[in-house]
Amino acid sequence: MAVTTLGIIGAGAMGQGIAQVAAQNGIMAILLDAAPGAAEKGRAAVMQRIDKLAAKGQADAAAAGALLKVASGYADFAPCDFVVEAVVERLDVKQAVFAELEKVVRDDAILASNTSSLPIGSIARTCRKPERVAGLHFFNPVPVMKLVEVVRGPASSEATVRALLDLGARLGRTPIEVKDTPGFLVNLGGRALNTEALAILQENVAPCATIDAILRDCCGFRMGPFELMDLTGMDVNFPVTEIVWNGYFNDPRLRSTPFHASLFRSGLLGRKTGSGYYHYQDGKAVLPEATPPAGSPPKAVVLAEDHDLLRALCAAAKVEILARDDGKAPILAAPWGEDCTALSQRLKLDAKRLVAIDPAGKTDMRVTLMTAPGADAAVRDSVAALCRDAGRQVSVIADSPGFVAQRVVAMVANLACEIAQMQLADPASVDKAYQLALAYPMGPLAMADAWGVKRIYDVLVTLQQITGDDRYRPSQWLRRRALLGLSALTPA
Repeated sequence: MAVTTLGIIGAGAMGQGIAQVAAQNGIMAILLDAAPGAAEKGRAAVMQRIDKLAAKGQADAAAAGALLKVASGYADFAPCDFVVEAVVERLDVKQAVFAELEKVVRDDAILASNTSSLPIGSIARTCRKPERVAGLHFFNPVPVMKLVEVVRGPASSEATVRALLDLGARLGRTPIEVKDTPGFLVNLGGRALNTEALAILQENVAPCATIDAILRDCCGFRMGPFELMDLTGMDVNFPVTEIVWNGYFNDPRLRSTPFHASLFRSGLLGRKTGSGYYHYQDGKAVLPEATPPAGSPPKAVVLAEDHDLLRALCAAAKVEILARDDGKAPILAAPWGEDCTALSQRLKLDAKRLVAIDPAGKTDMRVTLMTAPGADAAVRDSVAALCRDAGRQVSVIADSPGFVAQRVVAMVANLACEIAQMQLADPASVDKAYQLALAYPMGPLAMADAWGVKRIYDVLVTLQQITGDDRYRPSQWLRRRALLGLSALTPA
C-alpha cells in the first residue's frame, strides 16, 4: 500500500518528532492532541525546527509545511493510511484512543502505538481488528534517532508488520522487527549497562565518577551509565527498569538497586532537578576533586602470572621485573573474573602485596587497580605511581570479581545473547539496535567477539561462582557459542 497520509495522536515531544520526519520525507502528517491548542502549538514548534534546518539548506520548509496539518477531531483521520498514537503511557487511555480511531478510519488503515513499555497485545485486545495493530516505537529525539522498532503483537498480521517496516524506511529511519515482550528490544537491552553499574556502586567498589570514567576510557562508551541516567532522568529510567524487571518475573539479571529507587522516590531525578547521581551547577556536573594516590613507583615487582600488559607497564616505567619473589616487592596480576581475594588463595600469594590491574578493554589511556582487604596501601600507591609513569591515568577500586569493565561488558553481552536466544530480533538487528538507539561503541554481540566469546563466558561463570548470584548466569546462546568456538553473531 502506498503511503500518503499519516495520522499522529499526541503533540508532545514524540508526536512532534514523528510529524517532523513525516513531513520532511514527503508524507502528509495530520496532528491531533486532546488538549485545546496543543496540536497547533506542536505544529508551530515543528515548523520552527524545520525553518532552522531550511536556513542551513537541510530542509524544504515550504514543502514540509504543506504536508503538516492539524486535525480538529478524530473524524479528520478518515483518509489516513496509518495512524500512530503517542499519548500517555496508560493502557486504558491507549485502548480508548484506538476505540475512537476504529469508528472513523478505513478497514485497511493500520494503527500503531509508540508505547515504550505496554504490551501491544494488551492495547490490541479491545480492537475490532487487532490484526492491523502493531507497535511503532520511535526514540527521542525522533529526528535525530534513526532506529524505529516495529513490534509484532500476538495478533499482528504479516501485512501490517511489512507495511510498518516500509513506513519506517520512508520516514528516514532504520526499522527493525521485534517481538512483543517487556521493553521490546532496546529498553530491555539497555538495562544491563545501568543495572550492573548500580550493583558495583551498591557494593561500594567505586564511586559514580570512577565507574563512568572506566567505562568511557576503557570500554569506549560515549557516556558513563550514571551520566546517562542523570541525563534521561530517574523518572524515566527507574520506571522502565521496574516494568522490565517485573515483566520478566524478577529475573535477577534485570535487578536494580535500592539507591536507584531512593533517588526516584525522593525526586532527585538528575539534571532536570539539579541533583541525581551527581549534583549540577549551571547544567554541569560538579565532580569531586581527583586525589591520585601518593607514592613513588617501586624499583622492582613480581609478576604473579606473565602478562603482556604488566610487562609493557613495567618497561614504560623502567621498573625491574624480578625472576623470584623477594618477599618485599609488589606482586602484579591481571586476572579475568577473579578478585584479589580469590586470586591470592588460588595462587597462594601474599594478599598484602598483591595488586591486580585490569587487562580488559583499552589500557593505553587508563588502567584500573584493585587490592584485597587488608592490603598494604603503600604498595598499592607505588603501583599506581608505576602506572602513571607509564603514561596512564589510574582508577583505584575496592576488591571486585571482574573489576568494573569486565563485569559491565560481560553483562551487556550476556543480555544481548539472551535477546538473541529469545529471537526478539535476528543477531545482526540486535547489534544494529544497540548502536543506533543506545550509541554503544559497537554492537554487544560484536563486542563479545572482540573481547572473546569464551572469555566473556568464563568471566560470567567465575562471577556466578564467587558471588553465588544467578544474576551472572550465562545465556545458553553465549554458552553454546563459547564452547563451540563460534562468533556470538552465529544464528541459531
